[in-house]
Amino acid sequence: MFITELIQEAAVTSLSALFQQPFTAKDFQVNQTKPEFEGDYTIVLFSLLKKTSRAPEALGKELGDDMIRRHPELFSSYNIIKGFLNFSISDQYWMTLLQHNYNDVCFGKHPMNGKKVMVEYSSPNTNKPLHLGHLRNNFLGWSVAEILKANGYEVLKSCIVNDRGIHICKSMIAWQLFGNGETPQSTGMKGDHFVGKYYVRFNDEYKQQVKELVDHSIPQAEAEKQAPIMIATQEMLQDWEAGNPEVMDLWRTMNGWVYEGFDITYKTIGSDFDKTYYESNTYLLGKDIVQTGLDKGVFFRKEDGSVWIDLTPDGLDEKLVLRKDGTSVYITQDIGLAQQKYEEYKIDQSIYVIGDEQNYHMKVLKLIAKKMGVPYADDIHHLSYGMVELPTGKMKSREGTVVDADDIVQEMENEAKAKTEELGKVGDFDPAELASLYHTIGLGALKFFLLRVDPKKRMVFNPEESIDFHGFTGPFIQFNYARIKSILRKNELENVIHLPLDFLPAEKELIISLEKYPAVIRQACDELNPSAIAIYIFNIAKAFSSFYSGHSIANAESAEKKQLRLQIAVMTANVLKSGMQMLGIDMPERM
Repeated sequence: MFITELIQEAAVTSLSALFQQPFTAKDFQVNQTKPEFEGDYTIVLFSLLKKTSRAPEALGKELGDDMIRRHPELFSSYNIIKGFLNFSISDQYWMTLLQHNYNDVCFGKHPMNGKKVMVEYSSPNTNKPLHLGHLRNNFLGWSVAEILKANGYEVLKSCIVNDRGIHICKSMIAWQLFGNGETPQSTGMKGDHFVGKYYVRFNDEYKQQVKELVDHSIPQAEAEKQAPIMIATQEMLQDWEAGNPEVMDLWRTMNGWVYEGFDITYKTIGSDFDKTYYESNTYLLGKDIVQTGLDKGVFFRKEDGSVWIDLTPDGLDEKLVLRKDGTSVYITQDIGLAQQKYEEYKIDQSIYVIGDEQNYHMKVLKLIAKKMGVPYADDIHHLSYGMVELPTGKMKSREGTVVDADDIVQEMENEAKAKTEELGKVGDFDPAELASLYHTIGLGALKFFLLRVDPKKRMVFNPEESIDFHGFTGPFIQFNYARIKSILRKNELENVIHLPLDFLPAEKELIISLEKYPAVIRQACDELNPSAIAIYIFNIAKAFSSFYSGHSIANAESAEKKQLRLQIAVMTANVLKSGMQMLGIDMPERM
């Protein structure tokens, strides 16, 4: 139980006994005491005045006296400032907390709750490699899944691969026209980069053909339709939907190249999935549900045969769910896939990690599910996140201006190498250890930078800022963890500390901060927000760095103090490692 919950429970017991009526924790607030006042935690009394018929000072004294009388092991003293009852928590409580938890690597995590959640993330297209935007998506989805696990949920990580459609055919046509039979193997290129090159080549050729048509006095809009390469692409899409063997073979071959590339990238960045769905297998899903909706009057058919749903009463508009030729659109597929997920796994919640440009689409999906009366409608949750931009502006795949995930990871490793060599502290590392260290630092810096920002906010990625060993960064946290591990290698830890032992302010402050870890894990889960973990872990690392600079561990004032500080160091290291693991970041033992 968190300290705030213990205080709430103690206050409810005392209030109920003093005033002979029921109270709950919702009747008042418990906050951390402001730094300018004496005390650790504060009960705000104002909301209790009417119910108790007491003035703030009188209520504070009655409640404070009773709570200390009942819980001398928890409270050491109190003071009242206007309507605020400030408690000092006893050193005995903090010492007991430390000794019970300092070596518990699972500290902060919650027991299983019997609920099952699916987190869908990544959702790549098979016409290009993963890019910087995909990295934020992958890191966010993976981290949210781990945070949910830490809060007792059974979690399934899933991915939907967009492996069909006009954009896939663009790469295929360009390869047929300009590839001359080359392959990733013959060129030495990674498969996803190889196919992505032809997606860019398509766009270059398409723009040139449109320009030539416009130069011959054909209107722009008409030229975009008449460009030969676009007509060929649309014909290929029709052939794919008709199951043309030659087109299907090329599609499978080029997608295979991409999947080989994706697998390498996913392994490099530490992203994985329990279930992968493919659009080519799911795009026909939902058609039966639409027919059921037509029978129920949820959908309606227009004169041309297309099927729609009217969402204007809900503040949206009319939404197409089947084209006039009976083919599905994206929302139809998503309706069907949502049903399939529920039927396959009986999940209690389905979380979609999708960029904020799809906010409207996700509102439509949830509204349709509600109007259809399906049991999982209220459990659809869109974790909307802002786009990642570069200092130079937005990225565009078709113009080849994206930053590929592989390239940015390599750049981060190079930055880590340069920064580490600048510090000059790895002379005893062999080449393999150095390569591993640079990857751990570089990827850690990248993940922390992308996860330290609230998901709802857009952000600008700056590689140099992310690798700073002294700022609000992953390497700063990794460095302090490695520093603690070095201290522990050089000093013997004993398990018993004899009481009483007075805390110095910095010692107590660090223990109080560590105690909050379970509450932070719960907050991150409730908000689906890894930045809550990132900010907390950074502050813990900063607090330890400040503590260590002012208080020696190896040369502490006494043997007892040394053991106390070693236990604080162990608990700090465990919390740092646990929190960073939830962000998908490894911690080096040396650096």
